[in-house]
Amino acid sequence: TIQALTPRDSSHAGDSFTRPPAVAGRFYPANGATLAGEVQHLLAAGRPLHLARVRALVAPHAGYACSGEVAGAAYRTLAGLPPGVQRTVYLLGPAHWKAVHGVGLSSATSFATPLGQVEVATDRVRQLAALGGQYHVDDGAHAPEHCLEVQLPFLQSVLAAPRIVPLLFDDGANPERVADDLVTLLDGCPDDLVVVSTDLSHYHPYQDAIILDHRFLKALATGDMPDANAGEACGLLPLLCLMYIAQHFGWQPHLLAYANSGDTCGSRREVVGYGAVAYTG
Repeated sequence: TIQALTPRDSSHAGDSFTRPPAVAGRFYPANGATLAGEVQHLLAAGRPLHLARVRALVAPHAGYACSGEVAGAAYRTLAGLPPGVQRTVYLLGPAHWKAVHGVGLSSATSFATPLGQVEVATDRVRQLAALGGQYHVDDGAHAPEHCLEVQLPFLQSVLAAPRIVPLLFDDGANPERVADDLVTLLDGCPDDLVVVSTDLSHYHPYQDAIILDHRFLKALATGDMPDANAGEACGLLPLLCLMYIAQHFGWQPHLLAYANSGDTCGSRREVVGYGAVAYTG
């Protein structure tokens, strides 16, 4: 269970560390004005869907040229949230570059993008770190990681001064136990959000990918944990974690958009799938 806040180690007292952008200029524009315009374009690219009480999103994390429109479909559902509320966003994704032996936390006090800095909810990070076990502070894993970073400009564009709790999962993570810990933090905090950053199937022929991805999205839509667990997504463990959280709170999934790289930015011989899902509750 989550314990009371513990004081930071004195050797770190007063430290303020901003995690710099790793993929600006590659996955999305490095110029702030250009980036702001592109995000607004992606948010406006599809038909708005008015959902009440959005509590969680699933969004892809490829370069914006490939998956930006699908990501925009997820984030535009937040436009209807009451303005002016500072929200804590639990940002979950897979560790692509370094093993974290469970869940990798960050000691940063903020994450920077060309749009400015996003505050880290260091109180929540410390509560999770205090649990030990599968939780480890690992700035080396966060430094090159794109999956959380590409979500930040969208969050900065649709929310008022969001705070984030950055969580990277690898095969050492237990999604059900992480879900239990996050449920404790989310309980009684109706303004907080969960965002899972994941792509779907990787490097299958176009038609095969569509079949695999639609089967997986159907498992998400129906809350079918075994079918989801048998599916293909680089962020599978964070997704399973979200499914456990949604099951606990009774959040309902809504499929918003699907495409793959064969539709948006590349060959149809080997594609990567992208899906957008919102949970309401």
